[in-house]
Amino acid sequence: MIKANFIKPQDVAAQIKDGMTICPIGMTLVSASESNLKAIEQSFLTTGHPQNLTLLHSCGQSDRKDGIQHFAHKGLVTKIIGSHWGLQPRWMEMIANNDVDAYCLPQGQIAQLYRSMACGLPGKMSKVGLGTFVDPRVEGGKMNDRTKKLPDIVDVINYDNEEYLMYKKIPIDICLIRGTECDEMGNLTTDEEAMKLEVLAAVMATKRFGGKVFAQVKRVVQTGTLNPKSVIVPGVFIDGIVICDNPNVDHRQTSSWVFDPSYSGQARVPQNAIVPLPLSVRKVIGRRALEEVYPGCVINLGTGIPNDVIGNITNEEEFNQDIMITVESGIYGGVQAGGIDFGIGQNLLAMISHHEQMDYYNGAGVDVTFMGFGELDKEGNINATKMGPRCTGCGGFIDITQNAKKVVFCGTFSASGCDFSFDNNELKIQKEGQIRKMVDKVAQISFNGPIARAKGQQVIIVTERAVFKLVKEGVMLTEIAKGVDLQKDILDLMDFKPIISPDLKIINTNIYNQGKCFLKEIILNKGV
Repeated sequence: MIKANFIKPQDVAAQIKDGMTICPIGMTLVSASESNLKAIEQSFLTTGHPQNLTLLHSCGQSDRKDGIQHFAHKGLVTKIIGSHWGLQPRWMEMIANNDVDAYCLPQGQIAQLYRSMACGLPGKMSKVGLGTFVDPRVEGGKMNDRTKKLPDIVDVINYDNEEYLMYKKIPIDICLIRGTECDEMGNLTTDEEAMKLEVLAAVMATKRFGGKVFAQVKRVVQTGTLNPKSVIVPGVFIDGIVICDNPNVDHRQTSSWVFDPSYSGQARVPQNAIVPLPLSVRKVIGRRALEEVYPGCVINLGTGIPNDVIGNITNEEEFNQDIMITVESGIYGGVQAGGIDFGIGQNLLAMISHHEQMDYYNGAGVDVTFMGFGELDKEGNINATKMGPRCTGCGGFIDITQNAKKVVFCGTFSASGCDFSFDNNELKIQKEGQIRKMVDKVAQISFNGPIARAKGQQVIIVTERAVFKLVKEGVMLTEIAKGVDLQKDILDLMDFKPIISPDLKIINTNIYNQGKCFLKEIILNKGV
């Protein structure tokens, strides 16, 4: 009988040789193989090996302290190819200090590249990234000075008189995955994971290049007792399995929970058990942003304000059954966890694989996406990926915004130190932020405004005091908050002068209320 190879984390570390390319699968701390990641880190710190690794990862994989933070040591990794480092402070520091070659590619393109590599293709062809910092004619996804002199890993190609980007293959030597349980043959399930991710695609990509796959599991069961539909990776593709000896620490469902069945679909919590958020500037922005939806539309929530508040607001306002919320991780419906637990949710209606979710965002395009932003310039370009030396990366931002039918950017008007209060349905600016976000030219192009304007894409920028939209001629101011001075509180704080709408309106004052703000009536009265 075929039998799985059960090993220790130290055995995994011993299989990783200097100069290899390693590909861990996870998002935030979901599916992070902590036992194996820690063993690799410890091997380097005690012996100096493995060293000079290339780290390839599609999603951000940390909660600010664990996950691939374990690899953030100078010399352990000399090249990182990933999408997002916002929850990985040591990686952002290493990239800013030129301690590592750093390439940032769109999250969905990396996840789908695994599938392309798995079936023998030379790379992944896509329009995603054209005109952004990923385009080799702009920056080529190179995130520091050290990397700028290195070869491109993305090409521009022409097919049928249209431009595309070609994301080149990246051979994988070692793939690290995680599951709930396996049988004695090594057949692996992920039933208690809070996401499906792109596990099998990455495994098959690794096998294409003759690489090895190592899995971490909670427990082992008898062969033949697993539902075959629950098996995500057949055991014949796994070279070694580590049984986690401390699941409460090293096999947590996500950073904030050891295991909660409501996040993996085995249980549901009462809707009224989900507590409404207190009134805050983030909630105010989310409320105004939600006025852009309509009954039956499919929406996407990006990191930051969108994911942290919008699902909660729709639940509180009781119209969460009238729209369909999705997140790039592959979840549908429910109420999303936020912050370090991005990408998971309670009371979900469906869950699909990460790379298949990106198929939808890249192809048909979501009806409405809500995304955060760092800078807006006079052309309508958005920077959400690099503020000064601090590079968070794009995550799924480019994959989703480029093809969405409507994009709603959400953020405060200024940054660093801004403070607000709410009184009699009005916004009160208590302290202005120290950093301007409305700039003459963005530091990095994460979203290309001229391209969006040329193709007539609907783009709205929502702040606590002003709402803008992209029009053919540029950036138009369409709404301001009651009590806000147009000149002093808006125009004087912008590096460019927007087009002022001849029909300049007052932002719905109900969004500054305590309690409900009657969004359901606004949405349902729209029709389709």
